Amino acid sequence: MKPFMDQDFLLHNKTAVELYRRYAADQPIFDYHCHLIPSQIAENKQFADLTEIWLGGDHYKWRMMRAIGIPEDLITGNADPYDKFLAWAKTMPAIVGNPLYHWSHLELQRYFDITEVLNPSSAKSIWEQANTKLADKSMSVAGILKKFNVFAVGTTDDPTDNLAVHCSINEGSSPIGEIATKVYPSFRPDKALLPQAKGFSDYIKRLGSSAAMSISCVDDVCVALAKRLEFFKQCGCKASDHGIPMVPYTIADDAKIETIFHKALEGVSLTSEEIDAYQTKVLLSIATEYAKQGIVMQLHLNSIRNLNPTMFDRLGPDTGFDATHDLPLSNRLAQFLGALEQRKAVSKTVLYSLNPKDYYVMATQMGCFQGDEVFGKFQLGSGWWFCDHKDGIEEQLKILANQSALGTFIGMLTDSRSFLSYPRHEYFRRILCNLLGSWAEDGEVPPDMELLGNIVRDISFRNALRYFV
Repeated sequence: MKPFMDQDFLLHNKTAVELYRRYAADQPIFDYHCHLIPSQIAENKQFADLTEIWLGGDHYKWRMMRAIGIPEDLITGNADPYDKFLAWAKTMPAIVGNPLYHWSHLELQRYFDITEVLNPSSAKSIWEQANTKLADKSMSVAGILKKFNVFAVGTTDDPTDNLAVHCSINEGSSPIGEIATKVYPSFRPDKALLPQAKGFSDYIKRLGSSAAMSISCVDDVCVALAKRLEFFKQCGCKASDHGIPMVPYTIADDAKIETIFHKALEGVSLTSEEIDAYQTKVLLSIATEYAKQGIVMQLHLNSIRNLNPTMFDRLGPDTGFDATHDLPLSNRLAQFLGALEQRKAVSKTVLYSLNPKDYYVMATQMGCFQGDEVFGKFQLGSGWWFCDHKDGIEEQLKILANQSALGTFIGMLTDSRSFLSYPRHEYFRRILCNLLGSWAEDGEVPPDMELLGNIVRDISFRNALRYFV
């Protein structure tokens, strides 16, 4: 029986061990999509205790705590920090097999040098050890970024954001001073693309104000977004990000779309076809700008959000009440990409789905739009959200290898709000090395360490650097 999560964790053969140790372990991290709070980087935040840094905002953990019946006050309420941590410790024994079980223990090992298994019996000791470490300056945000060799992070930012915090970080004028990690803003215009959402009219006014213009029609929305994208690019933006449920494709004439837009501003209910028509025009317009300005387009699709209306009213979005959707993708994606191709406006694009049923659709359609002189122009995004566990990562890698060019893959991202999430890159790299090592030992690929090692280094870091920078 192998030891629990030892140095060869997830590495099941000698080739995998060598690949990980020689080619993956020391690679920098390019966390090109995350939800870190830029102001916490700028102020070089020092976290008060393990609950604040580990459980604050982590709806992955919140879902598991609810699954075993932990009272909400110990999850998102105002309970004592140690009591919240103890509630998480009580959750751990029930989630063996969940990626959070592995991630949590990796984080205890890598950040705090703690190898004890977390459970109610060990909770007090782990709490004290971790908090002692957190009090050290090396565990401030700057220390964490340095410790994990984080080359860059791509935060998630609204077009109306003034990006002053990003500028201060990258200019070295924030309290954090100069750091090696680049903090790139990412353009997330979802609020402009959701006309049925509460507050849409107020948001359009804010968008106009941020773009120094008045918005009175849909074309104005498109112009304002283009102006803000140009500003984002000046501030270092490398990528956009979209979290709409599905890629839209309903073509309607401009007069109809104007009527839809004004109904939305007035708070009138819209049909699904009307929403789709508005989204199609705006997304095609902004996607065209991505191509013009050299911005990577990321599409995160097939999620259904805020399913529990009672808890949404109580806690708001991003609190653990989202799920996988099963909307049909193939025809819409093909038509949308085809329309961009006709405009000669296909930018570098990363396609993610929260439903693995879409992987073959995405992987095969990508091959119809790859571009000259671009290494992996279209990407099948890494296993995302509910799919970033061991089985999900392996599935995505295998489908990518079967249907495209695995060696062009830009690798893992945290998609996280927590500064304790960087071991997820290690988790991914170990799974990647084990897969390649297994293929080599089974005679399915050459036992050529230079070949395989370069693939590992590329997927771990170098491809993302080439793709985004």
